[in-house]
Amino acid sequence: MPFPTFDRSVLKLKPLSERVHDMDLSHLLKLDDPIPPFSHPFLDILAERMRAARERKAAVIFMMGAHVIKAGASNFVIELMKQGWVTHCALNGAGAIHDFELALIGATTESVARYIRTGEFGMWQETGDINLAAAEGLKDGLGLGEAVGRMIVARRFPHSENSILATGYRLQVPVTVHVSIGCDIIHQHPSCDGAVLGAASYHDFLVFAHSVSRLEGGVFINFGSAVTGPEVYLKALSMARNAAGQEGKEIRHFTTAVCDLYPLPAEDYRNQPTKEDHRYYFRPWKTILVRTVADGGESYYIQGDHRAVIPNLAAKLLH
Repeated sequence: MPFPTFDRSVLKLKPLSERVHDMDLSHLLKLDDPIPPFSHPFLDILAERMRAARERKAAVIFMMGAHVIKAGASNFVIELMKQGWVTHCALNGAGAIHDFELALIGATTESVARYIRTGEFGMWQETGDINLAAAEGLKDGLGLGEAVGRMIVARRFPHSENSILATGYRLQVPVTVHVSIGCDIIHQHPSCDGAVLGAASYHDFLVFAHSVSRLEGGVFINFGSAVTGPEVYLKALSMARNAAGQEGKEIRHFTTAVCDLYPLPAEDYRNQPTKEDHRYYFRPWKTILVRTVADGGESYYIQGDHRAVIPNLAAKLLH
C-alpha cells in the first residue's frame, strides 16, 4: 500500500504584495555605477582566456548560485551575454526564482526566520507561475530556463531588462535551470507537477551537456554553487568526453575557475585535500579545480564577493 502523501490542497498562498522583501532593484549594480573595489591577478588571466575562447568559438559557461542575483550582479552578467562573452548561463532553482521575482515586481528574497514560524515561507502566489511556465514550455519542447524566460518576455514583466532568463530568451543564449526536487519554494505549491519539472530541468541538463561538449579551448566558471554546479558539470563533462572520444576528439584543454567566499590555500588549491580534511567535501575544489582539469586544463580560485568579482571581471571585457 502506498505511503500517505501531504495534501497540498489545504495550503493557503498569499500574493507577493503582502511579503516583506529583503532585496529590491535599488541593490542591483548598474553598468555605470562605481564598481566595488576588488583586485586579483587571476581576473586578468580569466579575461584573457575568455577572449581566446571567443576567438576559437569555444564555450564560455557561467554556472551560478542564487547569490549572484541577490548580490546585485545580474546586469553585468546580462551585458556579458549581450556582447558575446558568455555563451551559456546555468542557474540552480533558487536563482531562477529570484530572477523571476525581480523581473515581475522589482523585489525578491524573504526572511526564512520570519516566515517559517507561521508556515508562510515560500507560499507566494505569483512565484508559482514558474510551474505553469514549465508545463507550457514542455509542450513546445522547451527546457525550464527558456520556458521561464519566454513567460517573462511574453507577459512583459515590468523589469525584464534586469532578468538573465529573459535576456537569454531574447538573445537565444542558453540559460538553463538545474533543480533538485524539494529544494525550491515553488515545489511546495499545489501547481507543482514533479514529472513536468523533472522533464523540463532534464531537458536543460542535456542543453548544458551540449554546451560542455564545446568546452575544448573554452572556459567554465562556477560562481558560488557549492553542490549543484560541480555535480551537474561533472556528469555533463563525462558525457561530452565519452561522445568526443568516439570521434577521435578530446575535451582536455580548457580553463576552469571557482569564485566563492570559501577560504582555500592560495599556494596549493590545485591539489585536492585528503579525505581526512573536512575541505575534501567542498565539491568545487576537488571537482572543478582538480579532477576535471588534471589532464591538460588549468584552474583558478578567486575568493571574493560576487558583487565585486563579477563587475571587475566584466570591466576587463566590456566596451
